[in-house]
Amino acid sequence: MTVPGLPMTVPAAGLPARVRIHEVGARDGLQNEKAAVPTEVKAEFVRRLAGAGLTTIEATSFVHPKWVPQLADAEQLFPLVSDLPVDLPVLVPNERGLDRALALGARRVAVFASATEAFAKANLNRTVDEALAMFAPVVSRAKAEGVHVRGYLSMCFGDPWEGPVPMDQVVRACRALLDMGCDELSLGDTIGVATPGHVTALLTALGEAGVGPQTLGVHFHDTYGQALANTLAALQHGVTTVDASAGGLGGCPYAKSATGNLATEDLVWMLHGLGIDTGVDLGRLVATSVWMAEQLGRPSPSRTVRALSHKDQ
Repeated sequence: MTVPGLPMTVPAAGLPARVRIHEVGARDGLQNEKAAVPTEVKAEFVRRLAGAGLTTIEATSFVHPKWVPQLADAEQLFPLVSDLPVDLPVLVPNERGLDRALALGARRVAVFASATEAFAKANLNRTVDEALAMFAPVVSRAKAEGVHVRGYLSMCFGDPWEGPVPMDQVVRACRALLDMGCDELSLGDTIGVATPGHVTALLTALGEAGVGPQTLGVHFHDTYGQALANTLAALQHGVTTVDASAGGLGGCPYAKSATGNLATEDLVWMLHGLGIDTGVDLGRLVATSVWMAEQLGRPSPSRTVRALSHKDQ
C-alpha cells in the first residue's frame, strides 16, 4: 500500500542503493534574494534542514560582502549552526575567505571555478587559468589543515555567452582541480541546458581521463525542466552525490538566464520512488520549505512541495 504523501517504491536496475544529497538552499538559494534574510531565519532554516535528515548542508559563503551582500553575515551565522551533527561546507573564494572560515572552525570548504573564459571573467574577473592559480594555494592550505575541499565547476554544459561547452574543456578544468588536491568535484549545469545524453557523454569522457563517479557530484538547474532526467542519467553512470536546494530556491547572480536549482523535495520523491535511500524525511523537508517560503513571502516553486503542502502558501 502507498502511504499518502509518499511515492510507491519500484526499484530500477543499475542504480545506487544510497544517494548523498548536498543541500545548497541556505547558500546557493538565499544568496539571490533581493530582500535581506535575517541571520536568525537562516540559522533556523539550516536547523530544520538538519532535522529533516539532510547530512550535508552548505551553510554560507565567505565572500566579500560587496559581491554577495546576502551572505555578509557569515561570521554571525556559522557559530549559530556549528553545533549541528552534520557536515556544513562553506564557500571560500580566496585565502582571505579561507582564513575567515578556519577561524570559525569550518572543516569543509569549497572553491568555485569555471569551465569557460566568459563566466570566469564575469564571476571572478579572471581567466580560467588565473582562477585555478588563485585557488591552488587555498586548496593546499585547506588540505594542510585537514579540511575537506570541494571544487565547484560551473558552465559544464553550456554558457550564456559562449554557447555549448566542449567536453575536453570541462575535463581539463576537472583534472586541474583534482590535481591541486580537491577531494570531490561538483559539475554545474549553471544555465540548465544539459540533456541526459550530454550528461552521460561528459561523465564518460571524465572517466576516460581518470575522473570517476566516486569523486563527482552533479548540480543541475531546471531551466528547461531537465534536472531530474539529468540526475537519473548521472545515477545510472554511478554518481551518488547530488546537489539540490530545498524548495527549489536559487539561481545564479552572474548568469541571468539561470533559474532555480533542482528542488530537494522533487529529487527525494524520485529517489524514494526508486527505492534509493537518502535518510531524508520528506514530510519534514516539505514543512521546512513551506516555512521558508512564508519567510520569503512567496510560494515554493517545487512541484512536490506544492503537491504535499495541502494549502495555499
